[in-house]
Amino acid sequence: MAQPRYITDIDKLTQIPEKERGRLKAITEKFVFRVNEYYLNLIDWDDPGDPIKKLVIPNEGELMEYGRWDASDEDTNYAVPGCQHKYATTALLIVSEVCGAYCRYCFRKRLFRNDVKEAMSDVEPGLTYIAAHPEINNVLLTGGDSLILATPKLRMIVERLRAIEHVKIIRFGSKLPVFNPMRIYEDEELLAMIREHSTPDRRIYVMAHINHPREITPEAKRAFDALHEAGAIVVNQTPVLKGINDDPDVLAELLDRLSWAGVTPYYFFINRPVAGNRDFVLPLERVYRIVEQAKAKTSGLGKRVRLSMSHTSGKVEILAIENGKAYLKYHQSREGKYGKFMVLDCPKDAAWFDDLPGNENYWVQPVKKTDAVVSVNELPDVPRKRAEKVSK
Repeated sequence: MAQPRYITDIDKLTQIPEKERGRLKAITEKFVFRVNEYYLNLIDWDDPGDPIKKLVIPNEGELMEYGRWDASDEDTNYAVPGCQHKYATTALLIVSEVCGAYCRYCFRKRLFRNDVKEAMSDVEPGLTYIAAHPEINNVLLTGGDSLILATPKLRMIVERLRAIEHVKIIRFGSKLPVFNPMRIYEDEELLAMIREHSTPDRRIYVMAHINHPREITPEAKRAFDALHEAGAIVVNQTPVLKGINDDPDVLAELLDRLSWAGVTPYYFFINRPVAGNRDFVLPLERVYRIVEQAKAKTSGLGKRVRLSMSHTSGKVEILAIENGKAYLKYHQSREGKYGKFMVLDCPKDAAWFDDLPGNENYWVQPVKKTDAVVSVNELPDVPRKRAEKVSK
């Protein structure tokens, strides 16, 4: 199959009525719009609530006042330009501000503003920093979408990382296995690079972003197979999103189909309270119930998934929500509080860790490590006030 044509002008989507396209145009002027013909063919245009459509077609809720640009304060994680170091053993290289798919719920919408520069065309500062810190044993290439990079650039980065002895794992964060699977299985140079550098002792992982079982097409499975045959390990993470996958049957099917395809279910995330994603947010208690009901319908392989919040202070795992109480622990912690158990009141409309009374007793607001990136939460025209209620 030929590489799909990309579309960045919403007026080209004649499946959307002209009047509606006019309303959506204002959104695309604020937030980047980009889709491709392959993914558009997954949409049922006769269904106004089609979940695939909601993932990539702008919605007017994006202009509502809600959240912050950087809900997890990633600007405090930068050690040098383009490189975040929040947890001791893990570094993030922001290698691309371009995505194959601009998912409307994206927690890094700030990257698609003209006045924000986090990804670096020069990855040298990040590579130098990683080489100087032997505690870093795994590196995540992210953005944007790491697999949108040209293969020669990707190979250069991987070869440089492989020359650093203490880096054992390299991870590619990407939506492309389901958004443009042809980019993977038709690129022999990419697969050869993975085959060369994903070894029994030093693996390459692909952190896939698969939100709905309908994304797992024959083409996507062919991409999974190509990655597996090249020696990569593929895992999946997705937020639980209102109107897209907030249904136990849908999530159970996703867990099953991932497991059957050899893709490890890794994380279900709470959707971050980011500017522009108001329409996708759900209360914590509802997400917990949906996830538990979904896990009850799948095998032990599907049940490996963890429900977590990527908070400023760390990854907060939701163990249970019962009788108005949230039972939590730190799965990852900026301050080294791994495994710290917490019991907090959980109001019905709480949608984030910060909404739980007493959360502030368990963490300290971090400060920026470097002036490498502007604090996007302080830029003009940034919605800062949280909505008073979230959809039940």
